[in-house]
Amino acid sequence: MTLSGIFRDLLPLQTRMLAEAALKCAQADEPLDQNFIRAHALTYAREMNCDLETAALRVFSNAEGAYGSNVNQLVDSSAFGDEDELADAYEARKSFAYGVNGKATQNPGLLQKALKDVDLAYQNLESVELGVTTVDHYFDTLGGISRAVKRAKGGVSAPVYIGDQTRGSAKVRTLQDQVALETRSRSLNPKFYEGLLKHGHEGVRQIEAHVTNTMGWSATTGEVEPWVYQRLSETFVLDDTMRERLAALNPQASMRMANRLLEASDRKYWAPDAATLAALQNAADALEDRMEGIAAE
Repeated sequence: MTLSGIFRDLLPLQTRMLAEAALKCAQADEPLDQNFIRAHALTYAREMNCDLETAALRVFSNAEGAYGSNVNQLVDSSAFGDEDELADAYEARKSFAYGVNGKATQNPGLLQKALKDVDLAYQNLESVELGVTTVDHYFDTLGGISRAVKRAKGGVSAPVYIGDQTRGSAKVRTLQDQVALETRSRSLNPKFYEGLLKHGHEGVRQIEAHVTNTMGWSATTGEVEPWVYQRLSETFVLDDTMRERLAALNPQASMRMANRLLEASDRKYWAPDAATLAALQNAADALEDRMEGIAAE
């Protein structure tokens, strides 16, 4: 289990209870084929030469007073080369294990062993207003753990699921389906983006954030279908009228959006045809020239 720094701060009792539940499972006198927590804890204790209580730690988060995995910052600033650098960031920031006393101890070795045994990753949506492409916190944590799991498992990805209980009845989707749904219902939906554009400068920044967060999922999980980038390009960059509207409201965010789509292509997250790629590059160049003109003024 991995906790955001905010949940760790707000729910200290629940953090201790989760740690206690894992420990009780590890200590239960049960057949190992019926209790995988105990089976793994005994293996970890033997391989790491530690006591069972340490080997049973399963609640990981940041160090006290620290927040986030920095995966989102690396993606936002394009400051990563190989995607395993995102796994490095996640493990460095999220390798603090919380025990039954509520205290954190850094234990990257135990985290790596636990990651190797992960069969799937899961995240529930907390709000009807926020999706996995709306804010960067989702791919910062769930995406970060997914990339770390893939490396720990020798390049084998674990499936990622999103639980949506925000509308009454529960619905579980694959991450790919969730990103596709949000792209259709939010990013590409005129009712959604026209509403954002009524907020001017900030509305364009929010649209750009959707594009950046979408690329964050590609970088961490590879679970974004190529058509998503194609349609985002056609809607917000390659359409001359829309591009001019966005640039008039927020030229910097417009330029970042075009460059982000080009970056997604450079990183092989999608493969636009030559005409689309050339049009994107021309649009990005024009937006950069516009920014330079504004700066000169």
